[in-house]
Parts: sequence; C-alpha cells; structure tokens
Amino acid sequence: MTVFLNILIGIAEEGLMYALLALGMYISYSVLDFPDLSVDGTFPLGAVLTGVLIINGVDPWLCLLISFAAGMAAGMLTGIMNVKLGIIPLLCGIIMYTAMLSVNLVLIKTGTGGAAIASFFTKDTIFNSSLAALLPKTIEGFALRTVIISLFIVVVCKILLDLFLKTKSGLLLRATGDNDRYTSMLGKNPGTVKIFGLMLGNGFAALAGSVIAQNKGSADQQMGTGMVVLGLASVIIGISLFKRVRFMKGTTMVILGSVIYKASYQIVLTLGIPTEWNNFVKAAIFLIALVLGGKQVGDLFKKLFKKNRSNNDNSREGKNALTE
Repeated sequence: MTVFLNILIGIAEEGLMYALLALGMYISYSVLDFPDLSVDGTFPLGAVLTGVLIINGVDPWLCLLISFAAGMAAGMLTGIMNVKLGIIPLLCGIIMYTAMLSVNLVLIKTGTGGAAIASFFTKDTIFNSSLAALLPKTIEGFALRTVIISLFIVVVCKILLDLFLKTKSGLLLRATGDNDRYTSMLGKNPGTVKIFGLMLGNGFAALAGSVIAQNKGSADQQMGTGMVVLGLASVIIGISLFKRVRFMKGTTMVILGSVIYKASYQIVLTLGIPTEWNNFVKAAIFLIALVLGGKQVGDLFKKLFKKNRSNNDNSREGKNALTE
C-alpha cells in the first residue's frame, strides 16, 4: 500500500508540474489555433535560465518570474515571424526551436563557466526554501511538500489565466482564434492579439521548465525534447475525456489531462519496459490520445490548415494588388 501511494504521489508531482506546460499548449493550440512547436525550445530556456540564475545567487521564486518573461520574449519573436513576416506557424516554431538550441547552450556555458549542465543540487529552490521551508518534509511518512508547492503554483496560474480569459483582452484572444476577421471588425489588430497569445503560451512553457529544473536540481538544453508531444497529448486527453462535463473549465481539463498522461506513462513503465523505449511509449500514448480525440482533433487540424491556407491566400492577394 505504501509503495502504491508513493507512486501516486510521484504521478501527482510530475503531472502538476507538466500541467503548466499543458496550460501554455492550451492557449496556443486550443484557444488560438496556432500549432506552436517553439515550446521545445522555450521549455528548456526556462530551465536553463533558472539553473544559471540560482547558481549565481538569484532568489528561486524570482527565477520563476524571470523565466516566464523570457518565454514570453521568445513567444513574441515567434508571433512576429508569423504576423509581420508572413511565415507559416509550423515553420515559425521550427525556426525558433532551432535558434533556442544555440541560445540555451550559450546560457549554460556562460553561466556555469563552460559546463554542459547547470547543476544546483545544494542551492535553495522553491521546494526547500522560503514558503516551502514552513511545510513539513513529510506528512504521515509521505513526502508531500513538492506536491503541495506544485499544486499551489498550478492553481494560482489557472485562476489567473481563467480571470484573464474573462477580460476584454481574453475575449479578443478567443475571438482571434475562432475568426480573426471578427477581431478586425471590432477595430482591433488580430496580429497583435495573436502575438500576445503566443507570448502567454511560451511563458507558461518556460515557467514549467523552471519548476521542473528546480525539482531536479539541474538543467540542460536536452530537457525540451518531446515537450510538444507531451503538452499536446495532455490537452487532447483532458478535453476528450471531460468535454461533456459542462461545469469544468478548459484549463481544469488540461491540468487533469496532464496528470492522466503521467499516470498512463507510469503504468506502462511498471510493466518493465527498457528505458530505451521511453520515447516510443510517449509516442504510443500520444497516438492513443489522438484516437480518443476522434472527430474533435480532426476538426482542430482541419481548422488550422484552412486558417493557414486562408492567411496565405490573403497575403498573395495583397501582394498582387500592390503589383497591379
């Protein structure tokens, strides 16, 4: 029984931490309908930046805010490439991810004096200092401090995001995701709204990287591998399983989806599958999530394709008009 409860605690820990990434993917894919692949670069950006800052004595809680801001900056560049330069979303994400490989590597080497990994096991983190120090390390023999801190961060982020989506700016973000022409009719620039949405999505991705790095006590640029699959699978699982629960908000769905994804992954690992098959297992879970999503997922990707084609057609029409 004790072993089973410890496994559940481990699932809750990772599920809640990665739920921050899922919230970011929810903004990009579900609200904004933008297939953003740059999170594979902004996730390790938050982790690496946090590791370097903590090594140099910066408060770990402040590192969360700095990482979020850094992720927003990267998301802004992704949005500018799409809105101002007319590059399709998928290529914008690929370009940003490729650029972040170098940025993250430079950050690590500069902040650690040439090391490939930023290790800070002996430093204070959000899980062992400040507010966390007021909590007992164990409760009834179970290490629940990390779960409590992670839950606190996720709940705060969820509440703030829900409040934002109810504001005028949040409604404009939703309207832009559904039909950017409607946003133009309201006298607002849909491009600006899109850029801000991508900033939020990547900000949450970097925040997730910061939290997970502080839990591990180390960070490196390889941490971002597969984050798009993990985040999108969490979103699809959550929305597919709970879409009929009317009182449940989308943010709650994706948080639960992240926990369920981690639970599924843990169940598979307990079967004794060798570690070299880990990525294959993740891909299989993502495939199952797509099947569970069924028509809803298909409609999402059709909508993304139609929107990209419409934007490209409008861009060509504008260029033709200028040359005539």
